[in-house]
Amino acid sequence: MAAYPEVRFLTSANKLGQLPPDTGVEVAVAGRSNAGKSSAINAITQRKGLARTSKSPGATRLLNFFELQPGRRLVDLPGYGFAKVAGSMRAHWGTLLEGYFAKRAALQGTIVVMDVRHPMTDHDQDMLALASSRGLPVHILLTKADKLGRGAAGNALQGVRRRLPRDGLVTVQLFSAHAGDGVQEARGALEALLDGKRIKETPAGPADPAGVNQPGIGG
Repeated sequence: MAAYPEVRFLTSANKLGQLPPDTGVEVAVAGRSNAGKSSAINAITQRKGLARTSKSPGATRLLNFFELQPGRRLVDLPGYGFAKVAGSMRAHWGTLLEGYFAKRAALQGTIVVMDVRHPMTDHDQDMLALASSRGLPVHILLTKADKLGRGAAGNALQGVRRRLPRDGLVTVQLFSAHAGDGVQEARGALEALLDGKRIKETPAGPADPAGVNQPGIGG
């Protein structure tokens, strides 16, 4: 059975006045263009083609709202860091996202998608700062983990962890939509964010030599 059998596209917004009613709860998904954001959304929801994937980076130009279940939504944010987008469009996106994060009461957390081979870019850190300005929890997916060996992927994970604040509001895991690695853990993290619960990372141990965390749901 699919994880979200009722999932459906709800609406798109290009300005704050077009947002759906500010009720229920929602989690925003952000990421640099070509980091695998759409593929991650499709894998987590188990709905191929729900979020648009494209060989041309920057395909997501609007805030796209998907209803997972009544009153529970996932919001696909425009991909950032795409050089071919006009400066005026980037400025518009910046204003739109700042307004969305500042005013949206339903927003409970953010999932930030980063390519495991190039994590923590300036744009990624700007997004983390935007979420932290609201005190929102963030869960990072280090995507395309199948492109690296297990040891290299684990080293990348630990490198990102060392750069994160120790307040427990930002968690991170390895993820591969292509191989299916980390999908269940990412879905659990999404549910925890929607429920307003902390995501607990399990530290690496002898059975987990690469340091691949297994997020769980905390109280």
